Amino acid sequence: MSVSLTLACLWALAATAIGLLPSKRNHRPEAYVLIAVGIPILGYVTYQHGPWVGLIVLAGAVSILRWPVWYLLKWLRARILPGAK
Repeated sequence: MSVSLTLACLWALAATAIGLLPSKRNHRPEAYVLIAVGIPILGYVTYQHGPWVGLIVLAGAVSILRWPVWYLLKWLRARILPGAK
């Protein structure tokens, strides 16, 4: 397995382990760190293996970090369509 896919698998394992730990702040700081570390890893995977593998890794990351993505989409929708609920 390549270095980029190994890093992506380690990122997924770390994200799962962090999600299992108890947190009083709903894991927000941890999610920000995971996003900051995950974006370069996603770029590296896409660079080494192409866009299709990059999309598969992106789908896996979105399934792990679904709430930050949900709130991002909600925020974008409020910015683009101010009257929509």
